[in-house]
Amino acid sequence: MTGDRKPAVCVLGTGLIGGSVLRAAVAAGYEAWGFNRSEPGVRAARADGFDVSADIGAVLGRAADRDALIVIGVPQPALDTVLSDVRSFAPACPLTDVISVKKPVLDAVHRHELGAHFVGGHPMAGTSESGWAASTPDLFKGAAWAISVDPGVHADPWTRVARLALGCGAVVVPVLSAEHDSAVARISHLPHVLAEALAIQGAGGGALALGLAAGSFRDGTRVAATAPALVRAICEPNADALLEVLDDTLRVLAAARDSLRDTDSLAQLTEAGHDARNDYDTFRRWAIEGIRPGDHDWLAKLAEAGRRGGVIEALE
Repeated sequence: MTGDRKPAVCVLGTGLIGGSVLRAAVAAGYEAWGFNRSEPGVRAARADGFDVSADIGAVLGRAADRDALIVIGVPQPALDTVLSDVRSFAPACPLTDVISVKKPVLDAVHRHELGAHFVGGHPMAGTSESGWAASTPDLFKGAAWAISVDPGVHADPWTRVARLALGCGAVVVPVLSAEHDSAVARISHLPHVLAEALAIQGAGGGALALGLAAGSFRDGTRVAATAPALVRAICEPNADALLEVLDDTLRVLAAARDSLRDTDSLAQLTEAGHDARNDYDTFRRWAIEGIRPGDHDWLAKLAEAGRRGGVIEALE
C-alpha cells in the first residue's frame, strides 16, 4: 500500500450486517466487494451498484491477490464451510467476523488453522429485518463494535479491523472473547428470549389482549419479529453463557412471584429494575488514549480499559 490508499475489504455474506459493512466500507472509501451464496441476494446487491458474486473461489482469489481484510458475515451455522473456503483460497489474508458470539468463532478459526491472522469482531447494531434489502451504510453510526484482544492477536490485523470499524462510524470496544460472550448473553441474547416469551404470553390473551396492547408490549416484543432461524443462529452458539443468565433471570422472577403472592408487593423487583435502568441511562463511555497496538502489554491494557467502559474513538 502507498500513500493514503485504504486496504481492500472482502465481505463474505451480504445480509443485514455483512451487507451494511460492505455499504459502509464503500462509503468510507474502501475498495470493497462481497460474496453471497444466494443468487437473488447477489442480484439485489448488484442492482444497487455493489460488486457481489456467488463465486466464492473468485471472490477469495481476488482477496488473496489484493491482501484484503476478509470479513465473515455469514450466520454461525455456515461458519465452518466459509472458513474451509478461506483456508483453501486466501489463508494468508487478515480475517475478522461480525458474528454475535466470539469464543465459538475463535475455536472454529483455530480448527481451520487460520488463527494467526484472525481478529474477532462484533458490531452491536441491527434491526428485526434481515437480508441485503435491510442493510444500510449508516447502521453502525455511533454503535459499539467489539474487537477481540485475546492473547496472540497481532497488532497489524487488529489495527486494520479497528480502522474499518471506525471508518464505518462505530467506536471500538476492546474485549476478550469469553467476556464478550458473557456480556452479550445479558444485553442481547437474553432480550431475544424474553421478547419471544412476552409475545407468546400476549398472544395467549387472544384478540382482547392484542387489541389492548400498546407501547410497552410493542417495545418489549420488537425483536421477536426477527426471523426464528436468525434468532436461533444468534443465541444457540452462546448456550453456556445464556443458560447462566437465564437461570439468574428465573431466580429474579421466582422471587418476584413469591413476593407478590405472599405480600402483594413487587417493590423489590421494581425498585431494583428502576435503579438498573438508571445505570444504563446514565452510563457514559470514555475515550481510551495512549495505548498503541503493538506496544508492551497492549492487549491486556486494552482489555482492562474495555472492561471499565472505555472505547477507542480514533487511532493515530
